[in-house]
Amino acid sequence: MHVADGIFPVGACVAAHVAAYGGLYVSGRNLRAEDTSRMGLLAAASFVVSTIQFPLAGASMHLGLYGLLGVLLGRRAFPVLFAGLLFQSLLFQHGGLLSLGLNALNMGCGALAGWAIWLIGALPETPRAAAAGFAGALLPAFLLAAEFELAAYGRGFYVIASAYAAVALVEAAVTVAIITFLRKTKPEILQPAAA
Repeated sequence: MHVADGIFPVGACVAAHVAAYGGLYVSGRNLRAEDTSRMGLLAAASFVVSTIQFPLAGASMHLGLYGLLGVLLGRRAFPVLFAGLLFQSLLFQHGGLLSLGLNALNMGCGALAGWAIWLIGALPETPRAAAAGFAGALLPAFLLAAEFELAAYGRGFYVIASAYAAVALVEAAVTVAIITFLRKTKPEILQPAAA
């Protein structure tokens, strides 16, 4: 769920930009050369998947692979999401430049939730992957609904956010499929991402 420019007050958007730039600094520190190719590949995959729109509950939806990004990149998922959202804003007017920080924080929280779930080693891999994909898609929708409520738009956006449960189920299935494939073909990719 992208927020377009002009919906939230400018002050809130500027504050979100400041927080997002702080997140970029923290998540981008000590970047190793070997991280960049993985980040670029996953940025491209997330961007391409996000361009495939489908109708659901009267709205246009798309996958984002936020939970998968969290699993495979850890904290490095945040700069990848920020870059992808910037390009979506510039090329397709998904979101906006003023609301970029807010969108990045919302979706970044989904990726970080996926990473946190993935790190719960006591759970079997398949349920962890499913939960990471599900949370990565649903958490940003509910964060956005809460932001709409705080901005006095009402509570109706929670209904729209709950429609994302269907998208989150698809994200969970896609995440499990990709993790299963990687486990069979290149298991070293699934080592916990650097903290």
